[in-house]
Amino acid sequence: MELGQSIRKGVKWLVIGNTGRRILEFAFGVILARLLVPADFGMIITIQVFTGFVGMISTGGMGQALIRAKEASEEDFTAVFTVQLALGILSYLGFFFLSPWFAEYFGDPLYKDLMRVSALFFLFKPFSAMRIAWLVREMDFKKKSLVEVMTSVFTGITSVLMAWSGMGVWSLTLSGLMAILAQNIMLARITPLRLRLNMDFSVIRRHGAYGSKIVANDFLGVLRNQSVKIIMSKLAGPAFLGLFNKADSLHRLPFWTLGRPVSQTTFRAMSKVQDNLDQTKYMFYRVITLLSVYILPFYIVLWWIAEPFIGVVYGEKWLPSAAPLRILAMAGIFYIIARPCGVLLMAQNRLTQEMFAQAAMLVFTIGAVLIGLKSGLEGVSWSILASQVFGTCIYYILVYRTIPTRVLDLFRALAPGLLLNSLLALALIMVHSMISTLKTSNPAIYLLTMMTSGMLAYMALFFFVPIPSLRTEVSRWRQKINEGLAFIYK
Repeated sequence: MELGQSIRKGVKWLVIGNTGRRILEFAFGVILARLLVPADFGMIITIQVFTGFVGMISTGGMGQALIRAKEASEEDFTAVFTVQLALGILSYLGFFFLSPWFAEYFGDPLYKDLMRVSALFFLFKPFSAMRIAWLVREMDFKKKSLVEVMTSVFTGITSVLMAWSGMGVWSLTLSGLMAILAQNIMLARITPLRLRLNMDFSVIRRHGAYGSKIVANDFLGVLRNQSVKIIMSKLAGPAFLGLFNKADSLHRLPFWTLGRPVSQTTFRAMSKVQDNLDQTKYMFYRVITLLSVYILPFYIVLWWIAEPFIGVVYGEKWLPSAAPLRILAMAGIFYIIARPCGVLLMAQNRLTQEMFAQAAMLVFTIGAVLIGLKSGLEGVSWSILASQVFGTCIYYILVYRTIPTRVLDLFRALAPGLLLNSLLALALIMVHSMISTLKTSNPAIYLLTMMTSGMLAYMALFFFVPIPSLRTEVSRWRQKINEGLAFIYK
């Protein structure tokens, strides 16, 4: 199968899997939001910040190294697994003994037991991480997606049942552990990889060199994102953090659903052609074009419906998240640019330069958030938006220095998406002007009308506005629709 076909097939299955997962997570999240309070989410997020940091370090970045490598045998996978398992055990022991200090620092004894139980994740993660890396390397995204969807179903059902029975924050912790155990069982059955201990130091050194750069970059990136949550948890409390996190997770949902699958397949594809800069450049800009066309409309609609969406779906106790959600929705276009930049830099092994960029973004973000906290949730949201704009500019400068390109190429890549979404915004303005009174009198009807109108308007624009660079994409969709109709009529 040629590379282009592999990419499209991989993206298809990852989008199906991610969409299924996000729908399930959203549905179960709505139920949990009504069963639990913002402080419950704030507590578990606080713990996840610290376990996330250490979890990222304990992987050593070698999973990505295995995916990028031109050759990787089972010996490579078992050697990396051995290192990750050893680091996972050390991580668990560290959290176990540090948990009393953690509980004292945040002023709640419950943190001690929550952290000790949550840290069990480190003992299970190496098993799933290696098998997922194997599936990605083989570009077998169908199996990967199916496992992830089934894991989401399991997680959602167990967490809702536990929350309904009155287990509070424990429902979020225990369901996650049960889910990764179930995921390991499924992955073990569908992958031929047999994990065992293997202390081959030559293999570890080979993958560790690239992996250490991945870890350094990821650490700075995660530190930039999670430091915001630590600052809010300590200075504003878990309830404040829970409200902000609701807006933050919702505004990232469109990109997580559609953008991440494209990133995963593109990274593997760019790694295969890493010596061909012209082909790399084509992939880079084509990805930006398609992301702007498929993802940006969600952010346009989200900006309009933030308040009624939060109120109708999550309830009045979550309404303070609406204004931050509207602000953060404006970051969508910058994710569309920044993520492909990061993928290209990883594939080209430009990680040292990226580290300096991450460090600058870290300083900028922390400073902006400390200033933004003075203005509450909205102030923090504006600071995150400013940080994303700053970071996107830095990332593109690095890409500009890596491949032969011009800024005009970026505008050309974005033009189809910007045109379609500008027309979508005009359509939503017209609909809003006709039903604006419903926003307060009947927010559910307003929400349904705006979402339906936006979807229908964008579909019409996509199929009937002639854009040369999207001609093949439109033709492909028309063919799929015709095939679907023909199957139904049979």
